[in-house]
Amino acid sequence: MSESHHLQTKVGVIGCGKISDAYFRGMAMFDNLQAVACADLRPEIARGKAEEHGISALSVDQLLAEPDIEIVLNLTIPQAHAEVALAALEAGKHVYCEKPLSVDLAEGRQVIEAAHAKSLLVGCAPDTFLGASHQTCRKLLDDGWIGVPVAGTAFMMGHGPESWHPNPGFYYLPGGGPMFDMGPYYLTALINLLGPVKKVCAKTARTFEQRLATCKEHYGEHLPVEVSTHHAGVLEFHSGALITVTLSFDVWGHTHSPIEIYGTEGSMQVPDPNGFGNAVRVYRPALKAWTDMPYSHIYHENSRGIGVADLAAAIQGKRAQRCHGDMACHAVEVMSAFDQSSQTGREIEIATPCQQPEPLPMGLIPGQIERQA
Repeated sequence: MSESHHLQTKVGVIGCGKISDAYFRGMAMFDNLQAVACADLRPEIARGKAEEHGISALSVDQLLAEPDIEIVLNLTIPQAHAEVALAALEAGKHVYCEKPLSVDLAEGRQVIEAAHAKSLLVGCAPDTFLGASHQTCRKLLDDGWIGVPVAGTAFMMGHGPESWHPNPGFYYLPGGGPMFDMGPYYLTALINLLGPVKKVCAKTARTFEQRLATCKEHYGEHLPVEVSTHHAGVLEFHSGALITVTLSFDVWGHTHSPIEIYGTEGSMQVPDPNGFGNAVRVYRPALKAWTDMPYSHIYHENSRGIGVADLAAAIQGKRAQRCHGDMACHAVEVMSAFDQSSQTGREIEIATPCQQPEPLPMGLIPGQIERQA
């Protein structure tokens, strides 16, 4: 290890579902983290994860009362994110939430206000924008490879999870849908590249009243749809860039890139923000061709947990974290604004403050989130 043991921040995990495996593996990569305990409403699940990873299985109350735990990693279902985050903050813990920060803007703001009142930090997924491909895109933009970004597109379109997910019903209930499920990845990636959003103008639709499940676990069941399943809108950023966004569970197939940014001197293809790697491509008019760009940063593999490591570094170094709660709350307001704009027929101004996160430093070695002195 490049850092001494006493600089490791101890993490307790609440919620031991499927996503926890990626976080346990990812946190083990970083020198400044030590997972020490886990809890779940199903004690047998927590015991299994604890045995697998060599940590303690506790009740939620026991974990929140454990004095050595500084960060609570909140991997509960989205509807419980705000409640668990508030309980952790009340217990004096810093919090890192799985996305989204909350399913309700008022609850998200309550979490941020509680953290500020207690001088604690809130971090939130997704942390994929800290991966090699998106940090390379940020470096290219900051260095002016495509000039000033003026426009762009973002597409996440498919036909929903009912054919493959073992429990697809919640995707069509409040807090689900393509916006709150996948929107955090796309919005966080765009905020990393372009800064905060100023206004949203959008139309949304709930195309089907029910969805037919064809996954083996719920084959033949009719799933009620209570949320919009197609979102189309334009984001106006404070930087001046206009980004056309479509997120949908109503599309069988398409050929759009996940994200493209168009600048005054060229264009950039940004890879799927639900990943850490994949190709970064730039079009420059002099070359009249798309060019694959080499990575400027490390962490191209699945590094889920890098955001928790960044939060720990922020605690240790008393600096702003990159996956910060303000950005996550900003994203919740932007996501909520799509339906609000559609229902009112007007542009929605985004009020939640947000700073563009600092890029990761270059020249890191695996296990580091900051360069060592």
